[in-house]
Amino acid sequence: MSSRARKWLESDAWLLNSWAMLAAFSTYFFMYMFRKPFTAAAYEATTESTWDSKATIVSAQVIGYLISKLIGIRLVSQMTAGKRAVVLLGLILLSQAALLLFAIVPAPWHIVAIFLNGLPLGMVFGLVLGFLEGRRMTEALVAGLCASFIVAGGFSKTLGQWTLGFLTGSLELSLAQAERWMPFVAGSFFLIPIAITTWMLAQIPPPTSRDTELRSERTPMTKQDRMTMLRRYGLGLGAVSLFYLLVTILRSLRDDFAPQILGGMGAKISASDYSWIDTQVAVLVLLVNGSTALIRSNRVALQVSLVISLAGFVLIATALGLNSSASISPITFMVLIGAGLYLPYVAVHTTIFERLIALTRDRGNMGFLMYVVDSLGYLGYVAVLFIPKRVLIGAETADGNFYADFRWYCLSVSAISTVAACVAITYFSRLRPFEESAKD
Repeated sequence: MSSRARKWLESDAWLLNSWAMLAAFSTYFFMYMFRKPFTAAAYEATTESTWDSKATIVSAQVIGYLISKLIGIRLVSQMTAGKRAVVLLGLILLSQAALLLFAIVPAPWHIVAIFLNGLPLGMVFGLVLGFLEGRRMTEALVAGLCASFIVAGGFSKTLGQWTLGFLTGSLELSLAQAERWMPFVAGSFFLIPIAITTWMLAQIPPPTSRDTELRSERTPMTKQDRMTMLRRYGLGLGAVSLFYLLVTILRSLRDDFAPQILGGMGAKISASDYSWIDTQVAVLVLLVNGSTALIRSNRVALQVSLVISLAGFVLIATALGLNSSASISPITFMVLIGAGLYLPYVAVHTTIFERLIALTRDRGNMGFLMYVVDSLGYLGYVAVLFIPKRVLIGAETADGNFYADFRWYCLSVSAISTVAACVAITYFSRLRPFEESAKD
């Protein structure tokens, strides 16, 4: 059956691309149902213990996710194609087992369980990405993959709230019990679906010779390969890493604490509103970043993707201005901030690293570069969560309004990232294509 499916896909490029996008989108969307539904719960700390506070639980999972990213720098960059699907499913099963522990172990051991849940999940993106890179349609395929985590963030909250209602209503669990069991129950619905979509990923044939000619061959990387790439493009990669770091922190705060941010603006939000907000963001970001696949020149596509990133930071500043003058609703504000964040965030995933490797023909793969910047991003988020008292989101400000600090951070990210994007645009504009370098 597997060999027949692969031959069928090899016979039609349109069919192959549709299959690959659907498989990648669905797999990563389903992964989010093992990671994010718990953020829909309040997890109010009791007077006896702070172990149940939401900030503590979020921090524990993010630390696990961060360590997973650090492991992925080596593991994902060295992973061969034949092992990706099996490893991916194994990681999902480990994360679900950790959610069962989260439900049944007493405090404070449930914090260890949610840490173990995040530990395997950070490597899933790189494994899925490995099936898509190095193709003429990579940007469009990865844009579809990235759309999954934009939409999944809102859907997972909707799923989490629905599951809480089911557990407290139909099963008559207490709220505290329901909040513990909700992540495991929500994930259980998606075990079979993610097994099916992972099988679909495994059927995707390798890039064609024409793909390799235009985008370069993607190979597992040695330690020397990794160090060579970092040294060769240090300044440009540093600038991209800086704005990616800031975007990752702000994106994570917006995603994990959306109820608190919207509540600070006085908005009354239903469960379905989270999905609607992120669906609008996903459509815009998918169209803009996916369209770079139409640009044949690797140099031009790289520069366009950096300009798209810069436009995202301008959009964040614009949203802040409109919000200050009360010209937009809280939901529109969250949509604009989301679009401003995800335009550069997805540009890094879809185009910047893909076209850098294609332009220079260096030995490497996107997984390595993505896990370097992802590790920095989540390290920054962990640091933010542990800032005493003045945690930007997750600890109340003096007036009890989470939203005020969020606005201030949006402004800071927009300003610093604009400078970093301009540095990256200038640096990478000086790179010569592989064909020109080879003549010297």
